[in-house]
Amino acid sequence: MKTNKILTLAFSLMALLAITSCVEDDDYSVPQSQGNEENLALNLLLSQIETGALDLVSIEEVKAMYSSDDDIPFPVDTNIVVKGYVSSSDATGNFFKEFYIQDKAENPTAGLQVITSSSDIYNKFNKGREVYIKLNGLHIGETRVGNGVITIGGGTESDQYGTTVTALTNSQESSNVLRSATTETIIPLNLTFGVVSGEHIGMFVKFDNVEFADDLAGERYFDPTEDYDTQRTLQSCSGLEYSELILETSAFSTFKNELLPTLNGSISGVIVKNFSGDTTLLTLNSTEDVVFENTRCSLLNIDDFNVVYEEDFEGFGNYTNEGWTNVNVSGTNTDWFISGFNNNDYSRISAFSSNNSEADVWLVTPVIDLGTSSDNLLSFDLEVAFSNGIILSAYISTDFSGDPLVATWEPLNAEIPYGSTSGFGGLQPITTIDISQYEGNVNIGFFYEGSDPDATTRYHLDNLKVLSN
Repeated sequence: MKTNKILTLAFSLMALLAITSCVEDDDYSVPQSQGNEENLALNLLLSQIETGALDLVSIEEVKAMYSSDDDIPFPVDTNIVVKGYVSSSDATGNFFKEFYIQDKAENPTAGLQVITSSSDIYNKFNKGREVYIKLNGLHIGETRVGNGVITIGGGTESDQYGTTVTALTNSQESSNVLRSATTETIIPLNLTFGVVSGEHIGMFVKFDNVEFADDLAGERYFDPTEDYDTQRTLQSCSGLEYSELILETSAFSTFKNELLPTLNGSISGVIVKNFSGDTTLLTLNSTEDVVFENTRCSLLNIDDFNVVYEEDFEGFGNYTNEGWTNVNVSGTNTDWFISGFNNNDYSRISAFSSNNSEADVWLVTPVIDLGTSSDNLLSFDLEVAFSNGIILSAYISTDFSGDPLVATWEPLNAEIPYGSTSGFGGLQPITTIDISQYEGNVNIGFFYEGSDPDATTRYHLDNLKVLSN
């Protein structure tokens, strides 16, 4: 009996030594060595890509495999692989049995959700980790029908609402999702609230000069009266009004009881959607990504401003007679024209059914004299219809003389929305743009970069105003 006790104590000490030798000085970082089995699997995959036995496809191509029109997940039966970089982290409990990947560590253009049966995913798929996913045998779809979040899953299930994807099994995760030894630093994509859309889901992004709404002082990230998630409003001063975005925090996050900061600054997180899929949100990996150290912003007062130029296109003649420039610089036949609906006229453009592979079109205002005012604002309304991409941008020039190709154009921070993909969304005010750094004579230019059939989004421009104080 004494011998057994001694052996038991010895084994216990050996186990304790083994544990402490694996984790020294509380260092829980993911080891760079992937282990022989995982290294062999990854090296085999990379060699198969090199020889053509496996095809490497982009995240955008993977997303295109699923058609939300029929709501049926796409079963992958070809030898394809997608590569990405992990943009999320469940280390704080704010994500659960899921992680997101984006196509590049910096300036990403597409993101994807991956749902698993595992928790504490950050131990293996830490933020920035380069991963390869063998898609043969997996499914591309949504976790809730119509939520707009394209997801890689292991199987499917159906109910009265349709068919959705289910989580990867542990076996599928081990055999199909392979990490390399590379962990990149994920550089957040700088955005403004107004441009956020479903196209940004899964990307790690950053917003500057923002703060929590005025009525949230003294509140915490999570409301204890909620069951699962709490939504808090972020706001950004945009001239005369606030631009807003929702931050969502899980009841299981380790920072849920932290007080919301009351100052202004920058915040970084992953763009996701809420449970029902009807709202695009920001979710934190960690409150370390919330840096609010500046004085809160202040809105401008409309009563302090005078209208120095406005155009609502009512009773509008042709563009030339009204002093506007409307020119297709790609030499095709798409251009802006005056249209109307429900007793309201506006300027309209779309490359749809134009048969033009290029439709690069400038619409430029007449000269607008800002004088020497210290505060100048630009506002306009926009309707976006049948969208297949954001292909309109706004610029300002101080040397435009009739030819947009030789003028110097500086981009304006115009929050052009993605808009409706299947119809009309109605005219909506674009967040007021501060152009106070300019004075004297300027021209505002709208540049449409269309092509048929790839970029045919339709725009209605109306109620343009320039205000000065």
